[in-house]
Formats: sequence, structure tokens, C-alpha cells
Amino acid sequence: MRWFVLSGFLLLSWLAAGISPIRAEAAPPEPPRQPNGLALVPPMGWNSWNHFGCDISEKTIRAAADAMVRTGMKQAGYAYVVIDDCWQGERDGEGNITADPARFPSGIKALADYVHARGLKFGIYSDAGSKTCAGRSGSRGHEYQDARQYAAWGVDYLKYDWCSTYTQDGKSSYQVMSDALRASGRPIVFSLCDWGTNKPWLWGQNIGNLWRTSGDIYDGWESREGHYNGMTNILDRQAGLESYAGPGHWNDPDMLEVGNGGMTQDEYTAQFSLWSVLAAPLIAGNDLANMSGPTRSILTNREVIAVDQDELGVQGRRVFKDGDREVWVKPLKGGGRAVVLFNRGAKASQIAVDWDMLGYPRETSMQVRDLWQHKNLPGTSERFATEVPSHGVVMVRISR
Repeated sequence: MRWFVLSGFLLLSWLAAGISPIRAEAAPPEPPRQPNGLALVPPMGWNSWNHFGCDISEKTIRAAADAMVRTGMKQAGYAYVVIDDCWQGERDGEGNITADPARFPSGIKALADYVHARGLKFGIYSDAGSKTCAGRSGSRGHEYQDARQYAAWGVDYLKYDWCSTYTQDGKSSYQVMSDALRASGRPIVFSLCDWGTNKPWLWGQNIGNLWRTSGDIYDGWESREGHYNGMTNILDRQAGLESYAGPGHWNDPDMLEVGNGGMTQDEYTAQFSLWSVLAAPLIAGNDLANMSGPTRSILTNREVIAVDQDELGVQGRRVFKDGDREVWVKPLKGGGRAVVLFNRGAKASQIAVDWDMLGYPRETSMQVRDLWQHKNLPGTSERFATEVPSHGVVMVRISR
């Protein structure tokens, strides 16, 4: 009671003397988070999961690196060789992550050196939870320790999954590892793989360089029982997300299934075209060492790749939809447009793009180049129209 009386007396004395009571200073706002300066164009590379799953070894990864060079993929722009889940062994007595000694007897550092010796970059996988999706050791509670280990091994890219996370907060969990990677002293591209659960496009910029917008892709045209993420289902989820993508921060509709056998050549051509117009990371997921000529021709089409890698860094968007007929458009540096005419239907169909969909005056004469036929088409004004095969695309570049 005496303390309250004294406090009241002091307060009245201060006010009478014109002295303001002492107030706690508000904490200064945190400075804006800065980008890490990486992935200024969408990353291109290969990941082991879609084809091999857990059936991986250092032999598998070395074969993929060799094939990336031998098949011309490196020359076409593919850079990253990424090991997905199942490479991990047990943590040692000091908590350091180790490689599975049976699968990777030479160790991860030796494997990274092998990849680097071929002029490529090396990527690895972990998880924000206590366990990975395959039950291996995750990074929760070991973020800075693991990041230092990755840097020492020569890792250039980290895919970070979202299994066994329970009540963890997405943004803060990914920010911890983001900070750990920055503190490691090595530039490491950071891929957030939370399957779109926490809507990372709303907060991921300057935390990661790319973020998944959906669950894992299924090697099929559309979803069926037990497989909810067919290619077209994932495509539909990209509409409306284009404003969140740009240099250094990309929406990721998951890896390419091209060459894995679940779709037709036309359907794989459609995925590669649409992923490119979306400015999506181009991460191949097939068996590079044994891929067919037709698969290679899709994955190494440099004119289509140039659309994906365009320095303007704008994600394309759907500007027209009429039943199974769609038009997707991506603005390009220099004022041109990449256009994908997409036919979801069971029969071939005529699809057109009008100049007003592209922001051009209707009377303007434009040059049209077919990016799969690798040829210029006759100049035209007002619109471009052509027949598009079932489950296929026609992809063109339109410029003045």
C-alpha cells in the first residue's frame, strides 16, 4: 500500500512540475530483409526424386552429372544436380549429419567435387521437421549446424521439405534455415518445399529463392484416384500467382516429368512449354543417363528455354479460356511476347490469340516464330490462329 501511495505522489509531482513520466521506448522496426542475390533467373537442373525415389547412390548421381554434360543439357543451361531424400545416414556423436555409408561410401564432399569438376553445381535435400518424408534425420534444431556442413561439402542448392513439422510455423521455420544458410558463408540457393501449405508466395520473397505452390506432381495429364496433382491440376493452381514471382523469387509448380513414361510426347511438350511460360524452375526428373532422343529434344529446346530464362523475369498468365482452349502469355525483355496456345481437349482444335490479349494495337503487323518448329511464320496483323493437337500446344514468340 505504501508503494502505491508513493507512486501516486511521485506521478502528481512530475505532472505539476511539467515532467512527463518515463515511457518504455518502442523497439525499432526490423530492417527490410535483403535478397541473397541468387537465382536471378529460374534455376535449371535435375533432381533424383521423380524417377529414382529412394533408390539412389553416389553411382546414380555421378551418372546423372555425366549425362547432363554428354547429352547437351549443360550447354542448354541446366546447372544443378540435386540429391533428394534418402541420402542421409545417422547423426554422429556431435550431432553432425552424415551420409548413408552404404549408398554414399565416398561421402558427400567427394560427390560434390565430382559434380563441380564437370562444370555443374551440386544440390542436396533436408526437411524443416525432425524427420524427412522418408524418415531420415531432418534439420529441426540443427539448422545452423547443417548449413555449416553443407557449406563445407560445397553445396550450392538446398531443397527443404515440410514433413514431420506438426505445429511449426512455416514462415519462421524457413526463415531460420534461410538465416543459417546466409551465415554459412557460401551462396546456396534455397528451395522452399512446403507444398503451398503455408502460402509461401505471400512471405517467401527474400527468405527463399523458389517455393512450391502445390503438392508433389504426378506423372499424368490430370488427377485420378490416389493422385491429386496431375500436370493440368497443378497448372490451374498457378493462375493468379504471377504477381509474386520475379528475379530471385519464383513460384515453383514442381519438377518436370518429361521422359518418365506416364504421359505422351505431346503432353510432355505441353508441360515443358507451359512451365517455361510460367517462368518456373526447370528441374528435370527423368533418368538422364538412359533418356530417349525425343525426351532430349524437349528438354534441350533452347528457344523454349530462352523464354523461361528471359531476364525480364515475368511469370506468364492465362489471358483466355474457352472450355478446353486456352492462351497463356509471358512478356519478354525487348517488348515481345511468348504465347502458348493450349488444347486440353480430346480432339485437335483451332485456337487464336488476338493482339489485344497481348497489349498490341490490332492493326499492327507482327512477326511470329514457332518455337517447336524452329521457323518464322508469315507476318500477320490482328491475330494469330492455328490448329493445336489434342493435349498439346503450339508455342510462338510474337514481336514487332
